[in-house]
Amino acid sequence: MNFLAAPFRNKSLLSAGLLLGLQVAAHAQTATPTALFLDPTKPLNARVNDLISKLTIEEKADQMMYNSKAIERLNIPAYNWWNEALHGVGRAGAATVFPQAIGLGATFDDDLARRVATAISDEARASFNVTVAKGYRMQYSGLTFWTPNINIFRDPRWGRGQETYGEDPTLTGRMGVAFVQGLQGDDPRHLKTAACAKHYAVHSGPERLRHEFNAEPTPQDLWETYLPAFHQLVNARVEAVMCAYNRTSGEPCCGNQYLLQDVLRKQWAFRGHVVSDCWALVDFYQGHKVVKTPAEAAALALERGVNLNCGSVYPSLPEAVKLGLTTEAKMDSSLAILLRTKFKLGLLDPQGSSPYDKLGPEVINSAAHRALAREAAQKSIVLLKNNGVLPLRNNLPKYFVCGPNATNLDALLGNYYGVNPEMKTFLEGIVGGVQPGSQVQYRQGALLDRPNANGIDWVSSSSRASDATFVVLGITGLLEGEEGESIASPTFGDRLDYNLPKNQIDFLKKLREKNDKPIVAIITGGSPMNLAEVHELCDAVVLAWYPGEEGGNAVADVVFGKVSPSGKLPITFPKSLDQLPAYEDYHMAGRTYRYMSAEPMYPFGYGLSYAKFTYSNLKLATSKVAKNKPVNVTATVTNTGKVEGEEVVQLYVTHAPAKGAQTPLYALKGFQRVKLAPGASTTVNFTLTPEQLALVNAQGQSVAAAGPVTVWVSGALPGARSVALGASPAAKAVLTVK
Repeated sequence: MNFLAAPFRNKSLLSAGLLLGLQVAAHAQTATPTALFLDPTKPLNARVNDLISKLTIEEKADQMMYNSKAIERLNIPAYNWWNEALHGVGRAGAATVFPQAIGLGATFDDDLARRVATAISDEARASFNVTVAKGYRMQYSGLTFWTPNINIFRDPRWGRGQETYGEDPTLTGRMGVAFVQGLQGDDPRHLKTAACAKHYAVHSGPERLRHEFNAEPTPQDLWETYLPAFHQLVNARVEAVMCAYNRTSGEPCCGNQYLLQDVLRKQWAFRGHVVSDCWALVDFYQGHKVVKTPAEAAALALERGVNLNCGSVYPSLPEAVKLGLTTEAKMDSSLAILLRTKFKLGLLDPQGSSPYDKLGPEVINSAAHRALAREAAQKSIVLLKNNGVLPLRNNLPKYFVCGPNATNLDALLGNYYGVNPEMKTFLEGIVGGVQPGSQVQYRQGALLDRPNANGIDWVSSSSRASDATFVVLGITGLLEGEEGESIASPTFGDRLDYNLPKNQIDFLKKLREKNDKPIVAIITGGSPMNLAEVHELCDAVVLAWYPGEEGGNAVADVVFGKVSPSGKLPITFPKSLDQLPAYEDYHMAGRTYRYMSAEPMYPFGYGLSYAKFTYSNLKLATSKVAKNKPVNVTATVTNTGKVEGEEVVQLYVTHAPAKGAQTPLYALKGFQRVKLAPGASTTVNFTLTPEQLALVNAQGQSVAAAGPVTVWVSGALPGARSVALGASPAAKAVLTVK
């Protein structure tokens, strides 16, 4: 062998191989169809059946894997189904980074959620078009997005609660439906991308136990709290549903007859595909121990309705067939469901067949999308306290910025994030928001979760010498999130300690000593936390969540009065974890605003504004309504303040408690945003349907309401705590259902 010539021969072979790979990869977009399944003019089911008829049993099993390989003899390129788009295209290069899902939930704005998801799907298609043209077929470059997470954030200890829209089924359902619509598009024949409702069902921690845990809700809690959002997304024709790691009522969610067959397929008539959470089928024999082998796990999941396996188990399907545990016909039926998604996305069609093939890289992180990210961040910010210092003038002589998260990119991102070449930190936003001639000084001054090593304090004196101090505190994805990602969390991403890190509180106390100048706390994080001392020590408290690429600019817009804050809490902030049941308890009694009788630190739906909104003149179209009839509700909202502002108007109902029954204290049934100039009023209109007025009984059945129902319209959860914190009293009326 001529070793000197070998590299050149190898290079030639490599070039030839690369060319062949590019040709195969691009075939579906460039070649003339030679088989029925490659012809986009043929009926969908005919294409699906034709393709299945050409596959071996091993190829069928591989096509049911998340990382399906190319089948060169059929000109089928490789495809990886795993992609993320929780708050922007994730893990795939430059993309617009929007506020984390919990922040989007705080906007109470489903129109905004739809516009955000539309921008994300534009960027997803543009990125896909570019990567396919280059022959790339990597994970996180496809069109199937495992988003949104519509689990209920039932307990603030859950580190992944940041991925959800909060604790309320109505809010979660509406935001989730809007997000799905934006991701999937409105073309009658083509999916723009495929959305996925996850994690089905009854899944919200503990993270450490999720591969073996059995969640046991009551039938009432299952149907009143945990399932409604999933049902709404199925009705909105979400393309996929992801089954969860845990067991629910004794059966693994990805092998759960009741959830997957009785409810999802039969009762709800779901026609999309079911994907397992990643390596959840391995948990069948390693965690839950309901089977002993991968072949048995594959058969169980297939029989119960899992079409796509993210993990390593479905390559054992041919073995399961040989052992008589399942049949190849069952594989064919399951694969047919999955392939319909692939064809609707146009993954086997020639280039130009889909209207979305025209989207190019110019839309990725475009100026319009950056502006949308800023709007979303502005509307997500919740003003928790303001003693009158905000909005600050932006021409004061001297500002001081400090705190562990002032320049921390992690504090903008949360989890399941994309990346961006121009992330605006809080320091950058504040510096950009002040006028020339004003000084802005910065020192970090404190670490995220441990004391300063040298103990020297240069920060307190700088704060006292400034006209206003911004201190950026809170947590990041290092302390809360998924089990393997929160590398600073000793509890696998869950937050079993409700307090801010002690060193941050100690730092804040030093800032306040002998300091009568305004101190504004900017809090980052994706979950409730104990802010009692922050509330006491600071003049204003601004909850920024994980606000995305424009977070720094959005916070500056709020604190300097360019916009009035309008975000509302999508989750209750208890005073302490002592107010809650045990974390592992999935009963709703004592949880969330609907069932927690203890006084919270900050109630659900709460958030201050620079405007002042009052509620009056609540009217029901009738004071008595039949059980099967809707009722219209109107109320007047007035801005009695001095600045323009947006308000999230919230509609709640309270049923008279029945003896021995679990009845929500309050239940959100509607919300809408209004923008009002100073002195202006508007009439808001809602319709309460019979379904919204119904109650769920102990058996999980929806039953018509009877008797008095109190109807509330307000800017926060009705009650004394909201008013004590600065919210206006709710308007209310009593409806009798007969």
